[in-house]
Amino acid sequence: MILASQDLELSAIMARERARQRDGIELIPSENYVSAAVLEAMGSILTNKYSEGYPGRRYYGGNEHIDEIERLAQRRARDLFHVPHVNVQPYSGSPANLAVYLATCEPGAVIMGQNLTDGGHLTHGWKVSATGIFYRSVPYHVRPDGLIDLDEVRRLAHEARPRLIWCGATAYVREMPFAQFAEIADEVGAYLAADIAHIAGLVAGGAHPSPVGHAHIVTTTTHKTLRGPRGAMIMVTDRGLAKDRQLPEKVDRAIFPGLQGGPHDHTTAAIAVALNEASRPEFRDYSAAIVANARALARELIRMGFTLVTGGTDNHMLLVDLTPDGAGRGVLMQEALDEVGITANKNTIPGEPSSAFYPSGVRLGTPAATTRGMREAEMAQIGGWMAQVREEIRKFLLPEDRVARNRALKEFRATIGASPRLKAIGEEVRVLCRRFPVPGIS
Repeated sequence: MILASQDLELSAIMARERARQRDGIELIPSENYVSAAVLEAMGSILTNKYSEGYPGRRYYGGNEHIDEIERLAQRRARDLFHVPHVNVQPYSGSPANLAVYLATCEPGAVIMGQNLTDGGHLTHGWKVSATGIFYRSVPYHVRPDGLIDLDEVRRLAHEARPRLIWCGATAYVREMPFAQFAEIADEVGAYLAADIAHIAGLVAGGAHPSPVGHAHIVTTTTHKTLRGPRGAMIMVTDRGLAKDRQLPEKVDRAIFPGLQGGPHDHTTAAIAVALNEASRPEFRDYSAAIVANARALARELIRMGFTLVTGGTDNHMLLVDLTPDGAGRGVLMQEALDEVGITANKNTIPGEPSSAFYPSGVRLGTPAATTRGMREAEMAQIGGWMAQVREEIRKFLLPEDRVARNRALKEFRATIGASPRLKAIGEEVRVLCRRFPVPGIS
């Protein structure tokens, strides 16, 4: 109410976003809904404090309570993930990953990560990222069946002798083979960093194997399946300590003063809240439900005639291959789904025949819908709606010529905006959503 009285313009925009979240189904796998307790910590007086440095070693006075909060977050993360050292200060996943490079590599060192268009992450050495500019990136790929080509990983590692190997992805739907990556890293003397940003909540809840016994360093964001605020953590494992006793100090120095100034204390507190929530028995049930929902959605989409990369999923995510309808159709499907209140994101597929701007796939995930209480029956309903949306837009093509493509997209958007069928589906989506409230949104 205070915001509405002081900044009506911003308040109105936020109200529209609140309605969008309340009345739509969130299927972007990297998004989730935080609890009211996490929201309370994020919007707290802790944002007033500046806390450069680490607990007991700050550059500013008045940090005695901030020190307590950060130590609490560290302890909860250590206990939850069974690691000896945690840094909870990274602003997000990208600086957390960059800090790993600073802690383990000299500029120009050889590094390996999963190729971006094969489901990898920008910060694992992609050419336009700082990680691909300042380090010599040797990417590995997936096989035609969509699974990581471990034979290629081993061959490239022995040829290139990387200093650092990444495992973890942003669009990989099967169980991550941490043990095999550890074997390869050991064979060439490389550090192994596991980026579990997408699956951290599944790992915490026992719904996905943990990398902690295999990797030297583990990074993660704290939103996504962990259901916390938009922050990140870097964890050093016992294997990491055995490889380099100074690794915790190197990681900490890489974050501050290497990359960041003062931490966001309100985010640190919210991370502590989320870690506490993730330690409860009900979070294990939630993690299992995420995977069950993803598999149920996969079954329904396959039944409806969709093609899925690898034919299904082991985690929270699905990757729909729309090339049977033509190359580059991910953008069409994303925008048509938006029209009915189902939020997904266009995504490249392995062997992408189009481009990252106009990819041929759509990436789906079940964490947010599961948070709302939706289960397998609702996943079947969502799959049915997606099939109807696909049929409604099947006649549209995406020309390769830029001028023709822009003209076609303009016509497409006008058509879907006026489609009676999509409007009817949108109303059905809203009716379903009203049965499943969003935490923190009235």
